[in-house]
Amino acid sequence: MDSEQLSGELATILYTEAQLKARLEELAREIEADYPGEPPLLVGVLKGAIMVMADLSRELRFHAQMDWMVVSSYGAGTKSSGVVRILKDLDADITDRDVLIVEDIVESGLTLSWLKENFLSRGARSVKIVTMLRKPELAKVEITVDYVGYDIPPDFVVGYGLDYAEDYRNLRDVAVLAPHMYEKK
Repeated sequence: MDSEQLSGELATILYTEAQLKARLEELAREIEADYPGEPPLLVGVLKGAIMVMADLSRELRFHAQMDWMVVSSYGAGTKSSGVVRILKDLDADITDRDVLIVEDIVESGLTLSWLKENFLSRGARSVKIVTMLRKPELAKVEITVDYVGYDIPPDFVVGYGLDYAEDYRNLRDVAVLAPHMYEKK
């Protein structure tokens, strides 16, 4: 899906597909440097992280094993409820493994804080986090995000896996959704 097709629905483009790809290449080099021995298990948080996981894993120069979780803290709204529900758990045993959580966006930090503690309680050797986007102004808990693509303002963004009511995920860019698109619902 092209941003130009949605010009009335988007307020502004924050990052283009090319900018996102270039930043993921840089993040991949940082991650490789931090894991010179055994690579971490990449854990994507569905559905939003699918684009980041796919593109990041292709940039990594090691065998990238992947697993997925589905957690929910949004429903169909534009703000996190803060209540984490596991809808699909990991298939892999993470005991004594390094885990790298792959996220599309970090806002309140509540979900990631909960996931990190959950993985450590299951015996993970280490848990690090990579995200394409972070909204530092919305943080409700202190959570270390080890690899950050871009810090962004607290606007509601869509594209590159990020949705509003399941729409816009396949937009190639990251854009601010025009307020009239979600205020009317």
